[in-house]
Amino acid sequence: MSNTKSLSAPVSGMTCSACAARIEKVLNKLAGVESASVNFATETADITYLPKEAGTADITGAIGKAGFSVAENHYSFAIEGMTCSACAARIEKTLKRVPGIIDISVNLALERGDVRAVAGQVDESAVAAAIEKTGFTAVFADSGNTADEQDDPLKDERQTLLISAALTAPLVLQMIAMVLGIDFHLSPWAELMLATPVQFWIGQRFYKAAWNAIKAGAGNMDVLVAMGTTTAYLYSVWLMISLGSDATGQLYFEASAVIITLVLLGKYMEARAKRGTTEAIRELMNLRPATARVEKDGAVSEVPVAMVRMDDIVIVRPGENLPVDGLIIDGSSEIDEALITGESIPVDKTAGDSVTGGSINGSGLIKIQTTAVGEDSTLNKIIRLVENAQAGKAPIQRLVDTISGWFVPVVLIIAFATFYTWYVSNDNLEQALIAAVSVLVIACPCALGLATPTAIMTGTGAAARAGILIKDIETLERAHAIDKVIFDKTGTLTAGSPSVVGIHTCNNDETHLLTVLASLQQGSEHPLAKAVLAKADEQQLELTPVSDFKAHVGHGVSGMVERKAILSGNRQFMNDNELITSDCEDQQHLDHASDWQKEGKTVIWVAEDNHIIGLVAISDPLRAESAGAVATLHHMGISTALLSGDAPDVVTAIAKEAGVHYARGAMKPDDKLAAVEQMQGERHKVAMIGDGINDAPALAAADVGIAMGSGTDVAMETAGITLMRPDPSLVPAAVSISRATWNKIKQNLFWAFIYNVIGIPFAALGFLSPTLAGAAMAFSSVSVVTNSLLLRRWQPESVSLTKD
Repeated sequence: MSNTKSLSAPVSGMTCSACAARIEKVLNKLAGVESASVNFATETADITYLPKEAGTADITGAIGKAGFSVAENHYSFAIEGMTCSACAARIEKTLKRVPGIIDISVNLALERGDVRAVAGQVDESAVAAAIEKTGFTAVFADSGNTADEQDDPLKDERQTLLISAALTAPLVLQMIAMVLGIDFHLSPWAELMLATPVQFWIGQRFYKAAWNAIKAGAGNMDVLVAMGTTTAYLYSVWLMISLGSDATGQLYFEASAVIITLVLLGKYMEARAKRGTTEAIRELMNLRPATARVEKDGAVSEVPVAMVRMDDIVIVRPGENLPVDGLIIDGSSEIDEALITGESIPVDKTAGDSVTGGSINGSGLIKIQTTAVGEDSTLNKIIRLVENAQAGKAPIQRLVDTISGWFVPVVLIIAFATFYTWYVSNDNLEQALIAAVSVLVIACPCALGLATPTAIMTGTGAAARAGILIKDIETLERAHAIDKVIFDKTGTLTAGSPSVVGIHTCNNDETHLLTVLASLQQGSEHPLAKAVLAKADEQQLELTPVSDFKAHVGHGVSGMVERKAILSGNRQFMNDNELITSDCEDQQHLDHASDWQKEGKTVIWVAEDNHIIGLVAISDPLRAESAGAVATLHHMGISTALLSGDAPDVVTAIAKEAGVHYARGAMKPDDKLAAVEQMQGERHKVAMIGDGINDAPALAAADVGIAMGSGTDVAMETAGITLMRPDPSLVPAAVSISRATWNKIKQNLFWAFIYNVIGIPFAALGFLSPTLAGAAMAFSSVSVVTNSLLLRRWQPESVSLTKD
């Protein structure tokens, strides 16, 4: 059939022909699908469907529900020519009909589009061609454009505005003279000569955009401006022809010219304001140096950063930005990581310390061995996360986009109804035209389109500057409603740098106990293992290799050391293995363990060949910021909990010191998951704070998972929010910026709706002139963007703790 479309989708996950048959069955049952054939050998599904009844998203969604997946390509690009949210809605509506495109999100404020497409079905040229048909232009450009390159369009806007203002100024003077009672009028021909270039040269952009919208069967702000100003202009020309010299003082050329100039002024101010909302991205991009000094075979050469490779040696002079991630192999300096971690105080770094590209070197000359380049660098990952969060579209914005799609047609109907009513009731063509033009000009879908994205862009930018990376808009939306925060202990509320503070043995051989334990812990990356290894290194103990190493999550570790079975872990781990003591009474162990745990110390039990041989006490002190962070959360109306795998006495002691409401110890990963689900069942919105690895189940189940640390790969990829430095005070700050951003979204949408709800009836009733209506429309979107920019002044809430 001529109205059907075809799609060939690569399907992954099939293991046999039965899988292919199952997919075929699912697809052939889908409404709108005429036929579906799945080839197991080529792993492709060929579908013929009716686009009016089914779309690519429906097809890929059905394949996903069947337990398989369709390979996707993702494209991001700039879009030129959009003027209001109706433009964005038109692009989305058109591209969703293109076979192979699963979804598209258009961000008016960023002037950016993001497309998800079936792999192999749609490429960049196809996306560009589809957007071209809607009357706009897609630009697939390098994301590393400089600020100067981005300033050029703004410069052109300013020049056009100045020319338009110069031509409009005499017409405005005539209006001012009339208000002041001064008899000053330009001749009709002078008004025509001034207004014509403004209307058709300066204003040609409105005609082009309006024509493209009409061709696409849609409407936008340009349609309203073009119709309103053209009506005023042509009515003035008709008066000139019909009245001749008597038309002096009765023309509306100034209205059409002033409206166009005011709209241009509003667009210029809006563009400048929108640049402020993307300032965080530009600041991050500007941290990337263009070149790096690479040392090879004793010679130093300056090369583009893109040519730096892994393990290259890079030399950084004092005051320069670090071009790559790496390890310092020579020299020492203070590194300013403020724009990456939000930490305002430079950090001392020396040989062996890791550094992040984009940081600013202090007074020392350092040599760095490169550990990450290009897209794998921390800075690029941060930029990508912030860009993705800013490009996201909140569910409420999708509703607004739907309203915006109907906005222009409804306004046109109101304008025609206004003209008809005024003309029929008063038989006054002039008054009817003025009222109709005012309705057309005052209506502003731009404010609706900018209300949400500008707030999101500014809010996520402010968060990034504070060292808080918000992964997507869904996380931002959930975070503002958080009323329960769960902390992990080690490395979250505590410093994450534990040390051995006590050893108790059964045979007084501490050296043997520590040697055996440290040898076993060579296979572990746990912070407690590092504490044991550090103690062994301090005593210069000679460790032996470990074999058959195994980590028992939530319990401990086991392995073979010198052909002996060694276990270390908590008391429950010992009980589960039915271990017995050797040379001392079990009660002595219990007494030592109890005393240490009441002091907030973690106890590691050690067993050799099924006999407990001693205990080790490890202390991980509370972070200096933890008590203040917890108090701030309580001040914000958020309750807190501490869930840890450590012994209950230890967890209780740490919780008491930090001021946490509720604490539970000896928690396995599954126990933490169950606790999160129980709190959610009690209608709490839960945030889980952990390291992004050990607490993975609870982090995934929580409404918001927050990874504490320095932006590791795992944390950045899995957590909804990543804290770029291990500071608990960033937890309430993350909730605070989320709340502030959400409040701005609600404020912006309220004012955008109220403006149109009040302004359009006022214009229809004849209370506004076209000039005032144009001014109101021009500044409505500016006010929304400016309100969003107030988020740049956001500061985290804090509670000062003082002791009597």
